[in-house]
Amino acid sequence: MAPENDRHSLKTEELTALVREIRDRVRSRYPSDSGHAAIPLADLSPLVHARDAAAAKLAAIGTVNPRRPGAANALIQSVKRLIARALGWFVRDQVVFNRETVACVEATMEALNEVNRALVSLANQMHDGLAAIEELKDIRAHWPAWRNEWERKLSINEVRFLRSVADLEGAFQHRSTLMDANYREMVKSQHADFQAALERSGLEIQKNLWRDFERIRAEFERLIHIELRLLRQRAASFPRSGVISSEPADELHSPTLDYARLAERFRGSEEYVKTSQKFYVPNFTGCQEVLDIGCGRGEFLELMREAGTLAHGIDVDPGSVALCVSKGLHAEVADLFAHLEKLTDSSLDGIFSAQVVEHLEPHRIPEMVRLAARKLARGGVIVIETPNPECLAIFATHFYLDPTHTRPIPSALLSFYMEEYGLGGIQVHRRAPALESIPALSGLPEDFRNAFFGGLDYAIIARKLI
Repeated sequence: MAPENDRHSLKTEELTALVREIRDRVRSRYPSDSGHAAIPLADLSPLVHARDAAAAKLAAIGTVNPRRPGAANALIQSVKRLIARALGWFVRDQVVFNRETVACVEATMEALNEVNRALVSLANQMHDGLAAIEELKDIRAHWPAWRNEWERKLSINEVRFLRSVADLEGAFQHRSTLMDANYREMVKSQHADFQAALERSGLEIQKNLWRDFERIRAEFERLIHIELRLLRQRAASFPRSGVISSEPADELHSPTLDYARLAERFRGSEEYVKTSQKFYVPNFTGCQEVLDIGCGRGEFLELMREAGTLAHGIDVDPGSVALCVSKGLHAEVADLFAHLEKLTDSSLDGIFSAQVVEHLEPHRIPEMVRLAARKLARGGVIVIETPNPECLAIFATHFYLDPTHTRPIPSALLSFYMEEYGLGGIQVHRRAPALESIPALSGLPEDFRNAFFGGLDYAIIARKLI
C-alpha cells in the first residue's frame, strides 16, 4: 500500500509543477498586471473570448448537426452534406473573410500583449527609478554628514600619506648614506690594497737594488784589492828600512794539561758544540775541499761528513787529533802556518776556524788571514769564530778560563785584515747571548744590555773576491 501512495504523491507533484509552468508561460505571454500600482493594464479577456467564439463558428462552416442513428437520419444527413457542398462556392469568400478577420483579431491581441509587456517593463523601470530617486533623497539627506566624514578621512589619509612619504624619504636618505659609507669603505680598502701592493713592489725593487748594490760592492772591493795588491807589489820593489821581520815567531803550545778535559768542562759537551756549529754548515754547501783549523774534538768535521762534504782538520793538540782519528775523521797534528804554507794556492773551497785566533800572538793574525786568503779559490768561504770583546761578560766568565788565550780580537779589526787580503762580502754574527748564561742581565735596560752584554762569541764570514 505504501508504494502505491508514493507513486500517487509523485504524480501529484509532477502535475502541480506542470500546471505552474503553464501558468507562468501564459502570464508572461498575456500579462494582466504590471506588478506595481503605477500603471494599470487593459483586460483582454473579452477579446479573447470573442476570438475563441468566432474561431469556433469558422470551424463549423460546412459541417452538419449530428443526429441519432437510423435510416431516415442517415438520409437527412446525406442531403445536408450535399447541400453544404453545393453552397461551398457561394460562401467561400465569406469563409476567407472570416478567417482573415480572426487572424486580424489575433494580431491585434498580440500587439496589445506586446503593449502590455512594454508597459510592464516601463512600470518596472519606473519603479527602479523611483527607488533610485528615494535613494538619492537619502543620499542628499545624509550628504553633509558623509562629506564631513569624507573630508576628515581625506585629511587623515593625507597625513598618513605625508608621513609615509617622509618615512620613505628618510629610508632613502639612510640607504643613500649606507651606500656612500660602503663606497667609501670599498675605496679605502682598495686604496689600502693598492698601498700594500705598492709597498710590496717597492720592497721587491729595494731588495733587487740591494742585491745589485751588493754585487757592485763586491766587484768594487775586488777591484780595490787588485789595486792594493799592485801598490804593495810596486812598493816592495823599493828597499825600506825599519820594517818588522815577517818571519813567524815560535809557536805557542798549550801547557802540559788535559786540553780535552778543559774543553769539556769550560766550552761544553760535543753535542752542545755541534748544535751551535750547525749554524755554519749552509755556508759550505757545494764545497769540495774544506779545512778545519783547530779541529779540537772534531765536531765540525762530523757535521761536514754528515753533509757529504770532504773536510780535514789540523790541531796542535795530539790528544784531540787522536780523538778525531778514532771517530774515522781526517785529522792531523800540524801548525796552521806551516800547513797553510805547504798547501797549493786556491786549492781550498772553505776554511773553518773556531776559537783559534784568540790563541795567536796579535802580529800573527794578519799572517793567518793572508795565508788563508791565498789558499782559498775564488768565491771560497772562510768562517772564523772567536770570543767577542764587545761583550763585557766574556772577560768575567769564559775568556780567562783558557790559559792559552792571549788577547781578544775585535770584529772590526778582523774585518779589516780580511779586506786587506782580498776577502769581501763580510758578515758578522753575534752568537751565544750572554743573557742565556747570566740570567741576572735581564735586569739591565735592553739597549744597554745589547750594547755591552750581547753575544759572548762572534763569527765573521767572508768570501774570496779575486
